[in-house]
Amino acid sequence: MITAISPIDGRYASKVTELAECFSEYALLKNRVKVEVMWLIALCTEEQITECRSLTTEEEQTLRQIVANFTPAEAEKIKKIEAVTNHDVKAVEYYLKEQIEGTSLEELSEFIHFACTSEDINNLSHALMLKDGLAALTPQQLEIIASIRKLAKEFKNVPMLSRTHGQTASPSTIGKELAVFAARLQKQSEKIAAVELLGKLNGAVGHFNAHMAAYPEVDWVALTKCVIEGELGLKQNLFTTQIEPHDYIAELFDAIARWNTVLNDFNRDIWTYISMAYFGQKTIKGEIGSSTMPHKVNPIDFENSEGNIGLANAIFQHLSAKLPISRLQRDLTDSTVLRNMGVGFGYSMIAYKSTLKGLGKLKLNEHNLAKDLDNAWEVMAEPIQTVMRKAGIEKPYEKLKELTRGQQIDRETIRQFVEGLELNDADKKRLLEMTPANYIGIAPKIVDLLD
Repeated sequence: MITAISPIDGRYASKVTELAECFSEYALLKNRVKVEVMWLIALCTEEQITECRSLTTEEEQTLRQIVANFTPAEAEKIKKIEAVTNHDVKAVEYYLKEQIEGTSLEELSEFIHFACTSEDINNLSHALMLKDGLAALTPQQLEIIASIRKLAKEFKNVPMLSRTHGQTASPSTIGKELAVFAARLQKQSEKIAAVELLGKLNGAVGHFNAHMAAYPEVDWVALTKCVIEGELGLKQNLFTTQIEPHDYIAELFDAIARWNTVLNDFNRDIWTYISMAYFGQKTIKGEIGSSTMPHKVNPIDFENSEGNIGLANAIFQHLSAKLPISRLQRDLTDSTVLRNMGVGFGYSMIAYKSTLKGLGKLKLNEHNLAKDLDNAWEVMAEPIQTVMRKAGIEKPYEKLKELTRGQQIDRETIRQFVEGLELNDADKKRLLEMTPANYIGIAPKIVDLLD
């Protein structure tokens, strides 16, 4: 939409369509309706709540269909009620009462939202939104990991010159360096998956006061657990005030932010490898890299990803710092910021799709990699001085430092130095056969250890 204030709903709207069903106002209202309906159905299963009779199969189906058939048009009906009530959750209650008006269910109207505070409905709705949001975001994360892993396997034997502190260092392989990122991202994905999504349905201050006032003989802990865990697929938290404390949300957002941070590290390394011409980029017909320099193919996808991750993590980090804090039993500062959960997910998804697009354009430049290695014979100082230590030669580090530091070193320089060393034949032969291109340790085997 050309008039959108946020690029998520404007320029990048097509990249986050999956999240509209998870974090929009419509999604929030649909989940509120779902929670209210599941609670009513649960109340009707409790034999000791005699005033809330058992439902017929048809009646239960009618209630479940209200959820299944909930559309944006139905959400608009709730918004019209809210315009009068000026209370968003109460509007959902009134909407549901209207839905069953004139049916056999009408006599159960007052058991809609029974003994609930608004936060009982909201916290479960937010947890369901996060559950859906993760279901949309996780496949993108896994696709990135799979893409990096595939490239790591493909290039596991391709040597490259490492650069620690930006300076030439012991060679690696392209595959091994990519494997590091695949493994890191996989580990962070496991941390995200391990976060339990919690919920409460225990009343105004967290211990079933109103519930017990009406029906002291009911096992309210068990009944609410059936809804939270059985119907909604969440985990019950009994240790709450009026609100579920949101610690799990902070844990989740911190975990996603860490995943994003690792991806940003990857984006920057790939950007650097492109600038060093280790990688080229496939050109796309019609695309323009620079408005004035026709030759350019800029690494815009990795740059776009980096920028959007910064925005996503700024949101996640604010939410994770703010949400666990609520004055005494309740304040409303969490309410408005929770409405921005989807913003963090949105910028993350934009970033992920940009990284995937960039990965699809990469093409390896083995000629430049080989040339770079052949111009860095000074890196052979490490294996030589290590073998000299083994042989007991005096001051090996210092001798190699004098030979190589600040000097232009080539194959012949190294050959002459090794020939002059008092080493056993096997060690000397191995060093003479060693080059920057084959001095890669077990890098390919490390790639093979990827799951």
